[in-house]
Order: sequence, then C-alpha cells, then structure tokens
Amino acid sequence: MFRTGKSVTPARNHPPGPDPAIERTPRPPTGRRHTWPTLLAWLILIAIAIPLASQRAPHSRDNTTVELPRGAESTRVAELTDRFPDGDLADGILIYARPGGLGPADLAKVEADRTALAPLARGPIPAAGRSVDGAAVTLVVPLDAKTRAGRTPADQARKVRDRARAELPAGLTVRLTGPAGNALDAEDAIESTGRTLTLVTVLVVAVLLLFTYRSPILWLLPLVCVAVALLLSRAVGHLLERFAHLTVDDGNTITVTALLFGAGTDYAMLLLARYREELLRHPTPYTAMRVALRRALPSIAASAATVAAALLCLLAADMGFNHTLGPAGAIAIGCGFVVMATLFPALLVVLGRRVFWPLIPRHGAAPSARRSIWPRLGRGVARHPRVVWIGTSLALGVLALGALGVETGLDNAHTVVGEPDSVAGQELLAAHFPAGRSRPVRIVADAASADAVTHTLRAVPGIGTPGAPLRSTDGTLVEIRAVLDVPPDSDAAVDRLSAIKAAVHAVPNAHALVGGPTATGVDKAAAQAHDRRTVIPLVVGVVFLILVLLLRALVAPLLLMATVLLSYLAALGLSWQLFRHVLDFPAMDVQIMLVGFLFLVALGADYNIFLIHRIREEARTHAHESAVLSGLTATGGVITGAGTVLAATFAALTGAPQVAFIQIGALVALGVLIDTFLVRSILVPALALDTGRAFWWPTRRRPKTADPREDPVA
Repeated sequence: MFRTGKSVTPARNHPPGPDPAIERTPRPPTGRRHTWPTLLAWLILIAIAIPLASQRAPHSRDNTTVELPRGAESTRVAELTDRFPDGDLADGILIYARPGGLGPADLAKVEADRTALAPLARGPIPAAGRSVDGAAVTLVVPLDAKTRAGRTPADQARKVRDRARAELPAGLTVRLTGPAGNALDAEDAIESTGRTLTLVTVLVVAVLLLFTYRSPILWLLPLVCVAVALLLSRAVGHLLERFAHLTVDDGNTITVTALLFGAGTDYAMLLLARYREELLRHPTPYTAMRVALRRALPSIAASAATVAAALLCLLAADMGFNHTLGPAGAIAIGCGFVVMATLFPALLVVLGRRVFWPLIPRHGAAPSARRSIWPRLGRGVARHPRVVWIGTSLALGVLALGALGVETGLDNAHTVVGEPDSVAGQELLAAHFPAGRSRPVRIVADAASADAVTHTLRAVPGIGTPGAPLRSTDGTLVEIRAVLDVPPDSDAAVDRLSAIKAAVHAVPNAHALVGGPTATGVDKAAAQAHDRRTVIPLVVGVVFLILVLLLRALVAPLLLMATVLLSYLAALGLSWQLFRHVLDFPAMDVQIMLVGFLFLVALGADYNIFLIHRIREEARTHAHESAVLSGLTATGGVITGAGTVLAATFAALTGAPQVAFIQIGALVALGVLIDTFLVRSILVPALALDTGRAFWWPTRRRPKTADPREDPVA
C-alpha cells in the first residue's frame, strides 16, 4: 500500500536513458562538483547553529506575558509586575491537609519545613495560615521567578516539593501549588511530551520506511535532516530575536516541533519516492537526483510556501500564543525545506544506490510488479466519479454534523489529565480556604488614588476585604489584591470581575487596570474570538490565492479549497464527539479551533499540491482522465505514507498531560487521516474526473501527445 514509484506509466513515458529535458534545466547542487562542498557547508553551518540554538536574547520578553492577549488590560497588569517589590518572586504554596483535623505532629512537620526551606526562599517565609475548619494549613514560600545561575524556577520548586514530601506523617497530604507549582508541573509536562513526541516519530518513520524500502539505513536520513532543520530553526529564531526583535515563545516549541517533524519527513518521502523512480531510468545517482529535484522540488517548494504563508497569517492575531506561533512555525517550515532541498539530496547521492540496500533500484530495471491498490482504486473512481464525490461529500458532511454544539473554554480543573500537584493543591485550597485565595484579582492604579480605589473595592459584593496597597519601587503605582468568594474560573467570578472593573474604572484619575487569573481568562476568550474572526478568513484567502497562482486556474482552486474546508469540519465533528463521549472533556481549549483549522487547511493544501502537480505533469502527454488516474497511481502511496507519518507525529501529542495538546494532536491527526485516505485519494480525483478539462478553467490544458488507447493504470 505504501509502495512508491510503481506506476507503470513512467516506464513508457520516460524510457531508461538520458532525459533530454535535463539539458534545458539549471543544474541543482547535486552534481559531483557540488555535493561535497554542500556537505562541508552544512557541517560549518551546524557548528555555528549549535551554540546559537541554545541561547536566548537578553532582551527577550518574559514568557509569563508573551502568550497573553496582546494589549489587553490583564496583560498590561502582568507586564507591570516587575515594577513592584515582589515582582521577581513566584510563590510556592504548600498546603497540608488531613481529614478530621491536623494534629500536633502535622503542625510540627509544617514548622520543620518552614525552617528547612528558609535557605531556598527569597525573603522570610510567613507563618503558616490555618483554615477555619482546622483541617488544612498553607505555607507560602517566596521563590525566584527568574532563571539565575542556571537554576530555573521549576528547579527551586522541585526542591520545595521534595522537602515537603520527606518524613511526612502517615495520613497527612501535602501539595505544592501557586505560580511555582504551576511552573514545575508545566516543565515536567513539556519534558514528558517532548520525549514521547520524539520516540513516536522515530518509531513511525523507521517502521514506515522499513516497510516501504526494506532498507536498514534509509530511515535514518530523514530523521537526521529533520533534527538539523530543528537546530537551524532555533538558531535562526535566536538571531531574529536578538537583531530583529522577533518575539520568541518557548511555549510553542512542542507544537512547532511536531509540525516540523511531520512536514519535514513528508518532504523527504516525496523527494525520495521520485529519486527512486529516476534511479531506474538514469545511470548515475547524480543524474537521477538532478531530474528528481527538477520534477519534485517545485511542488515541495509550493507546499512549503503555502504552509509558511498560512502560518504568517497569525501575525494578525491578538492572542500572544497565536501571534508568536506564526513566525516560529514559518521559520521551521522554511528551514525544513532548505535542509530537504540541499542536505538530504547531497547525503543520498553520496551514499549512492546502496542506501536502498537490499532492494537496490538498478538502472534499466522495470518498476516493481508488486500489486498496488491505487490503479484499482483509480479505475473504480473513474467508473462513476459523480456518484463517488457526492457520496464521499455526504459522508464527510455527516461527520461534520458532530461539530454542532461544540463548546470552547476549559476550566482550571480540566486543563490537564490526571492530578498534578498544582491542580490537586488548588482543589484543596478551594475546599478549605476562600475559593480565590491563591488567584486573586489584581488592581493596579496610580499611587495617589490608593485610598479611593480601596474604599471603592470594599463596596463591591462578592469579594473579601481588599489587601493593603503595595507601592511600586518607583512610588508611582499601587497594587491592591481582592480575593473572590467563588472559584476564579467560574461564571460567577466573571460577573464579579465585571463589577470590580466598573467600580475601579469609575474612580477619577485612578487609571486603574484590572488583572489576575480571572481577568486573563476573560481576555483570552475575547482574543481567541477575534483571532477566529480575523485569521480564518485570511488563511482561506491566502491559500486560495496561492493555489490560483500555482495552478493558473479558478475552478480547481475553488474545488480544492472546498474539499479542505469539508475535511476540517469532518475532523472537528469527529474529534468533538471523541472528546465529549470518550475522553470526557467538557469543552475544547479556546485555541484548538483556530490552530487546528490553520494546520489542517495548510497541510491539506500541501497534499492537494503534491497530487495536482503530478496530474499536471502527466497531462502534458496524456488526456485529462488518463492524467488524473496516472497522477493518483504515482502519488497515492507516497502521499498515504507521508500522511501516516504526519498523523502519527501529531497523535504523539495525545500522550501529553495538557488537555490542549491532547486535543490539538487528536484533531490534526484525525484531519490528516481523513484528508489522506478520503479527500486526496477519492474525493479530489472524482471531482477532477467529473469536471473534465473544465477543472483547469480558464486555462485550456491539452496534452502535447495523447494516445486515447493508452491506459496508464492498466
């Protein structure tokens, strides 16, 4: 099924021997004179990129604000944090609890921890706070919020957690939450997800290439090149961060890595399949690679440009995560293309035909006679193309109906699976202390209005007594914290937040700003709604325009965009039913619909380009129907293999503890599989066959030579 380069058409269209078209084509850097200099240049580039990839520019923005809604009120409050004395602190909140009440041994353990943790704290550790029911106490350990001397906030938080768990009396529960606990759990989750993603990707690519080419060596080359592309993209990102003030967000590293692994491996497989075809027709690997690049590189370049352009549409986003994901993803795709267009071909020609050992493609040999599903599938579609595309569209439409009633926005209890310390600690805090104690509303105002703002807050129902105003280091601002009497991520908290904003904004000359977790959640939802309204139409327009320019047609791009959108809706409906009824998620993360749409539309256009480019190539010497069937036969195996790798790469994200990663991984994996096995294999060929030469309108595409008796898939 995944066998590539097996169409019987090429043997008749391009007999073994020199290709006269080669003489008309500029020589890519894969000749004997260019290969070794290319490898040497890459060795030098890798040596330069290694130290750059591990650095961050000194003026890089703090990751606590880079992912937040740009320009939002809550983000402005977060950006002012450094102006206050505790602005460089991240509290680690230890909560100790025992059902039925704490005993003397429990309280002694708390005091012992307070003493033992003093060397780690940035300042004195306040006395433990005891709950009204006597069943829990909290110990707030102020920790450094910034990385210093190689020690991250998560490193310090881990030491706090380890100490608290040591010598714990039987029956006493201790959890670490607060900003430091959140940072520790996030770092552990990212490391775990990164390992899972790498392992799954390596295994899938190895198994797929071993199954396809039976080579114990070949599977290593795409993975090595993807690793080089990832290194290069990080180095380029660092340089742009330092000299062009590009905002870099470490939080999107996993998403970008998954995208690069999937897309980069796709590019490698597409070039590899064409190279293997050409090895049967040309005497030397250099000549075969030159022809393979001439014929495969345009479609790979077009697909990479399409994905990069779609990603750059995120520059119009308000949400910080989305805004930074755009250039980071575009840089990664660009680096992946450069590596696969230069380093990968150079490695292949240096290793020669023996890289395919033991099934070495010999010059002049006939293509493998192994039976393939693609000719039979093509003939089946060609018998009744209208029935096929209508039936496939209806099936996808039924799947799309599953998206009706989709809900977005996860509360804090459902942002991760399992029960990490920070989430369990929040639940304990909510059970024994005022619900919003660890995540208060933060009001920043001019120092001269401190008394007026505090007085106004006391009159707002649903909050406790406001904290004492904390003056900024320059004396111009004050911060006042208000604890809500309801969970900070509840609908009731949003109502109370609205009341707080209305009250403090009305204080004359206060210039008050309201932030904190509840305000951030509200601003995130508003930013994501804006981004969906803005970015989605922009992506559709950009991808459609690229297809029009590439195909020099209108009908084909319209039909292809329709299939991509239908594929996305089907994947959304199927994934929502999976989340709701199998995985028991109450909603989708607010970022999923936009990021999933972007990836599926851009990557779906990728596979459209691969297929249609081959059909156009075949149409030079075949009638339209024969060209469609020949293009499907020639690309079916490699597109299916590439789609399987891409789907498996994103499916690896479902092993992450964060629900957002699970959802984006499942949505993109399902969408890619639908696109690969239904849309690209059945729906698009059926539409192309049913519309006939009108598929290329307004271009009049007729073959230079066509034999109506020839059956390219016989």
